[in-house]
Amino acid sequence: MAQIYNDPANGSASTIGTQVRTDFYNKKALIEVAKERFFGQLADTIAMPKNMGKKIKKYHYLPLLDDANINDQGIDAAGVTLVAGQWSAISAAGAIISSGHASRAVALAVTNATTAVQDGGNLYGSSKDVGAISGKLPALSETGGRVNRVGFKRVELEGSLEKFGFFDEYTQESLDFDTDDQLLEHIHREMIMGANELTEDALQVDLLNSAGTIRFAGEATVNSELSGETGAVTVVTYNDLMRLSIDLDNNRTPKNTKIITGSRMVDTKTIDAARYLYIGSELIPTIRKMTDSFGNPAFIKVQSYAAAGNVAVGEIGSVDQFRIIVVPEMASWVGEGAAETANNAGYRSTDDKYDVFPMLVVGSESFTTIGFQTDGKTVKFKITHKKPGVDTADRNDPYGETGFMSIKWYYGILIMRSERIALVKTVAEL
Repeated sequence: MAQIYNDPANGSASTIGTQVRTDFYNKKALIEVAKERFFGQLADTIAMPKNMGKKIKKYHYLPLLDDANINDQGIDAAGVTLVAGQWSAISAAGAIISSGHASRAVALAVTNATTAVQDGGNLYGSSKDVGAISGKLPALSETGGRVNRVGFKRVELEGSLEKFGFFDEYTQESLDFDTDDQLLEHIHREMIMGANELTEDALQVDLLNSAGTIRFAGEATVNSELSGETGAVTVVTYNDLMRLSIDLDNNRTPKNTKIITGSRMVDTKTIDAARYLYIGSELIPTIRKMTDSFGNPAFIKVQSYAAAGNVAVGEIGSVDQFRIIVVPEMASWVGEGAAETANNAGYRSTDDKYDVFPMLVVGSESFTTIGFQTDGKTVKFKITHKKPGVDTADRNDPYGETGFMSIKWYYGILIMRSERIALVKTVAEL
């Protein structure tokens, strides 16, 4: 009797070692979930500790030379206070022509072929204009003096946590007489996979809505102008992606990307010179047929460049400076494009309006979230399972014929650098 099976959850382990059968479903499902994370694999690894509330907060300190660093601490080289919210028109020689409200400064700038720069304690902000930079350099005289005071600003970033969950019920007979002797295992696995997909969808929507860098294909400026009309097609091109890459460069978006490759937060890899571009399967034909500025094929298959272990989930290839990830469940704006009248080329539409499809870029360290990753000790979702029998018997089920399993988890996202999340909107062919 030394090798009897003892319940490892409620009893003592047997003499032959710890019994792991009760954890089999969880472990197997976790491995499968790790293979199905598309957006979660790029999440930052900061975790919410217990007993710290349901909000994630973080300070972001703005760089000195940034348009967003607007404050009332500024003093120019002459000791004149620079008022946040006012603008200056600066000549090509660097001289300040006039200060005041934005409309006046911009009007003067246009009239005199000069530059309008917002005043404040950030010197010349993000300007790249030679005249603006020359006029705002913090020069000092021999005696120094109280001049060139600058200021710094920080913004508070915040994300909240929400609890989600669902449950399933089953009877003892559904297990005893079903022809699938692994029915319970399959249900357990599908429950975890379903919770993972719900989390991925929530994360995808949050990322799409949080993009700080947005471009439209062709000449469109809003969703309702995206069209597949003959002679006026607004479909993404190589030039659109090239310009998007330039925008991300200007936003100082890193080209090295960390991806979570397993079910533990510590299991990560850093992919150099990579920005990932998420697309739906509907855009695969467009990407594969794309040509560069010289008419050569722009798409490079993943087999041509990626070493084993350096491929993200769903990665199919690259275009310019982007590595393409296909997400089968990629969302879209259904029927929110232009009206469909002459769709000779066959672009996707719904209810006589073209569908709008996103191409999403998620830069490194642009967001943090809580998902199914673990810290090696705890799991961030909780499954409760009570089999039919004494544990479930009560006045509503006195015979204990019904069991249940439930799953619950917390989801929260904190957008840290929205300018590193970019979006291209386009139509897609059938």
